[in-house]
Amino acid sequence: MRLAWFSPLPPAATGVAGYSADLLPLLDASGLDIDRYEHSNAHEFVWRNRRSPYELVVYQMGNSRWHDYMWAYLFHYPGLVVLHDARLHHARAGRLLRERRVDDYRREFAYNHPQADEAAAEYVAEGLGGAGFYLWPMVRAVVESARAIAVHNQFVAEELRETYPRTRIERIRLGVPEMTPSAGGRERLRRQLNIPADSIVFVAFGLMTTEKRIDPILRAFSAITQQKSGGSAPHLVLVGANLLTSLDAVLAELPGADRVHVTGRIAEELIPDYLAAGDISLSLRWPTAQETSAAWAKSLAASKPTIITSLPHTADVPSLDARTWQPTRRSREPIAVSVDLLSEDESLLAAMTRLAEDREARQRIGRAGHEYWKHEHDVDVMAADYRRLIAEAATTPAPQPAGLPKHLTNDYSALAASIAREIGIELR
Repeated sequence: MRLAWFSPLPPAATGVAGYSADLLPLLDASGLDIDRYEHSNAHEFVWRNRRSPYELVVYQMGNSRWHDYMWAYLFHYPGLVVLHDARLHHARAGRLLRERRVDDYRREFAYNHPQADEAAAEYVAEGLGGAGFYLWPMVRAVVESARAIAVHNQFVAEELRETYPRTRIERIRLGVPEMTPSAGGRERLRRQLNIPADSIVFVAFGLMTTEKRIDPILRAFSAITQQKSGGSAPHLVLVGANLLTSLDAVLAELPGADRVHVTGRIAEELIPDYLAAGDISLSLRWPTAQETSAAWAKSLAASKPTIITSLPHTADVPSLDARTWQPTRRSREPIAVSVDLLSEDESLLAAMTRLAEDREARQRIGRAGHEYWKHEHDVDVMAADYRRLIAEAATTPAPQPAGLPKHLTNDYSALAASIAREIGIELR
């Protein structure tokens, strides 16, 4: 089967690039013939497809600028769309408003959210996005135009099926490879960061943003460091590009800031070593685009106990309630500790303190997390899900939704103009 695969790829600084890089060799090995289309070569797709039509187009769609180029193709070449985020509003609004296509934004918003007041679109058009991006997901046009939709979470799949009953919506398990550190990686990194061998180390991975709850993490960590002093006091390592303009100012005033290490973005191959250097992984999210965190899955693969935010789409994760230390699902061994948003500071401090003090609990939760990863987040189970759904999506007729905004469904001259914009040339 010949596939066209639209996705950012390394060295693009997005998790979806690494996701495709892990997955594609497994699909290649299964006999699929896959052409890769990134932003830089996507314009080649049209003539290649006309010369020899693909049996299926696969779009790896997320809520960032790395996926902007795909919108020129989504509605002309319906395929299997993998929604890494169930909210696309940030990226889509950003693209249209950067290009000053305010009327196109209004039309898309009205189509995606026909029950919303017209004034809701103006809230974002005037630059006041904030929570509005999460309230209005902007996915209807994408979902109704796809042959099939895949998501990484059963809660999200069921929610989308209820809203869009005519579209085939399936769960594909998000997979990551086992996190095997280099020989001596833990000790080397701790020496590099000047962290004593007997200190407990908390780690948080990914872009440093408000959504990753960095401020609550820093408050809880500071409270812990004030309780413990000396060489064995804990350390916090923040791994990833910093998008918080206030972080330096916060650290300047934070008690215990000398034990906080901000690494910036690191090479993908160093992630296992950074996980090995840590003892407890912090994987918090709010607000959320209902994504499944690859950083969290990598922590499970590394046998690290994790602290997560209790959210509707994480309700099926067997965990310990940080407030009571009781399991949320008694039939399963807990693989994480969950923090309630309504008592976030208190719950997070309790979870971090308890895990820092209880070595046996860390080991037990880490072992259970690794077993969970084998069944739910290994790359092999992800590849098996893809092979099944690719075969099914290829035989699913392309839908023909009515009423899509004309700028999404225009003729080929408009498509050519859209492609020209993507590659930075002007048509005359």
